[in-house]
Amino acid sequence: MIVLLNSHDKFGWVSITLHWVMALAIFGMFGLGLWMVELEYYDTWYHRAPWVHRSIGMLLLFLLLFRLAWRLTNTVPEILGQSWEKMIALWVHRGHYLLMFAVIISGYLISTALGKGVDVFGWFEIPALLPADKGRETTAGIIHMYLAWGFMGYIGMHAVAAMKHHFIDKDVTLLRMLGITKRKGEENEN
Repeated sequence: MIVLLNSHDKFGWVSITLHWVMALAIFGMFGLGLWMVELEYYDTWYHRAPWVHRSIGMLLLFLLLFRLAWRLTNTVPEILGQSWEKMIALWVHRGHYLLMFAVIISGYLISTALGKGVDVFGWFEIPALLPADKGRETTAGIIHMYLAWGFMGYIGMHAVAAMKHHFIDKDVTLLRMLGITKRKGEENEN
């Protein structure tokens, strides 16, 4: 049976899907960003890659807003571990949201530095909220790059913590985000 909502001890499929779709999109965006900044002016993708990157970035903003609203309006499964681990996990999750917003907003500031909105795959346009400022493109670009690299490091720490819970603590922290409610060989379902 597919359960959409979270419960006290497990994530529902909406949260799980949001987590993994955004994780894949963020890794893809990071790779695309690294690749596109190395393109030469006459490369076929020189203009297209940034357009795709900006479009996906704006869609990620909407998905992030939905994810945050979903998290705030649903039960959040209890964090497992010792009290210090629970406190760190809480701040790590908050940091994830903060960093995701910061990366996206800095990308938006790059894209709108000339006073033009962001075209999202030709479907709609996100308007520029600030007047044109050529210097903002460079400053926001540097910030965007450092935030993106920092976020990748942060995600790496998040993954290491998940592995620690799975292999050392032998709890269901990782399994819950995979939609599995118990470890192999357990009699009772959590």
